[in-house]
Amino acid sequence: MTQTDKDTKVDTRADVESVAELGDLRDRIYAEIGRAIIGQREVVEQLFIGLLAGGHCLLVGVPGLAKTLLIRTLAQSMDLSFGRIQFTPDLMPSDITGTEILEEDQESGRKVFRFLKGPIFANVILADEINRTPPKTQAALLEAMQEHAVTAGGNTMLLGEPFFVLATQNPIEQEGTYPLPEAQLDRFIFSLWIDYPTSQEEEEIVRTTTADASSPTSTIVTGEQIVALQKLVRRVPIADHLIQYAVRLVRSTRPTDALAPDYVKELVNWGAGPRASQYLALAGKARAILHGRHAVSAQDIRAVALPVLRHRIVVNFQAEAESASSVTIVNRLLESIADAS
Repeated sequence: MTQTDKDTKVDTRADVESVAELGDLRDRIYAEIGRAIIGQREVVEQLFIGLLAGGHCLLVGVPGLAKTLLIRTLAQSMDLSFGRIQFTPDLMPSDITGTEILEEDQESGRKVFRFLKGPIFANVILADEINRTPPKTQAALLEAMQEHAVTAGGNTMLLGEPFFVLATQNPIEQEGTYPLPEAQLDRFIFSLWIDYPTSQEEEEIVRTTTADASSPTSTIVTGEQIVALQKLVRRVPIADHLIQYAVRLVRSTRPTDALAPDYVKELVNWGAGPRASQYLALAGKARAILHGRHAVSAQDIRAVALPVLRHRIVVNFQAEAESASSVTIVNRLLESIADAS
C-alpha cells in the first residue's frame, strides 16, 4: 500500500459502515423532500452538503420558488426544530436572539429578570430576506452563526446542535435593502441560486399544489445522527495534491496573486480568502461521503467550487460592461486549472 493510499483511507470500520448507511439515508431524505418539492435536486443536495460540512447557506431566488417550503421540509425530514425570521427594516437584534423580561417570582414575590428565547434557538433557521434589515440586526444573526451561542445579560447560552442557518435574498427588489458586506458573505459556506423550474416541473407543481393537501413529512434522520455525520466529515482524509488544487483555485481568484490568470487581473477587484480554501476541502469531504466514497476526489472539489466561490469574488466595472459575473470567472478557472492527480 502506498503512502497516498494510506492518506485516503477512512480510519475505522465504523466510519466505513457510517458512509454506507448514509447512502440509504440520503436517498430516503431526497425522496421525502421530493414529495413536497418538485425538481431542485441539485439545490437539495447542496443544502445537505452544507449541513454535513457544518456551514450555513445563502439562497438567492425570486419569490414563489418554494424556498420556505424546501427548508421547512428539510428540517422535518431530519427531526430538527425549525425557526423562521422575516427580516424587515424595523427588526431589532433582540427580536432574533431573545430579550429579558421582568416578572414576579411566585414564591418570593420579588421582581426577577427572565430571558425569553428568540427564534434563533432552533436547529434550522430560515433568515428570510436578510438584506432587508439594518447591519446591526444582520450582525446579531451572523454572530450567532459564528459562535453557535447567544450572549444576553452577561450570560452565554449555547445553541442546540446541529445549528444550520439558511438566509435568503431576493435578487430583483433592491430598493431599501442593506446588502451584506463581503466580510459577512464570507461566513456562508455556499451561495445557492434557485432558478425557475422547467416547463414539465412547473406543470407538476400546479397539479400537486392545487389538489388535496399532501400527507405530513416523515422523519428520516435525527439531530444526533446529523451531528455524528458532521464529525465523520471532519475525519475523512484528503490527499495533499487535492488540498493544493483547492488552494490553487482560490488563489487564482485574487488579481494580485502570481497564480491569477490575465482575465482575473482584468476583471476582478477582490478574490476569495483562505476561508474559501477551507470550505472547498470541507464541502468536498461532505460530498464524498454523501456519494458513498471514503476519500475526496478532484470531482468533489470541482462540484462545490461554484457555490463556495461565487459570492467571494467581487468583479469590477469592466467585468460588468462585458457581462462577466463571478460565475463566469469560476467557470473559466475550472476549465483552465487541472487538478494534479
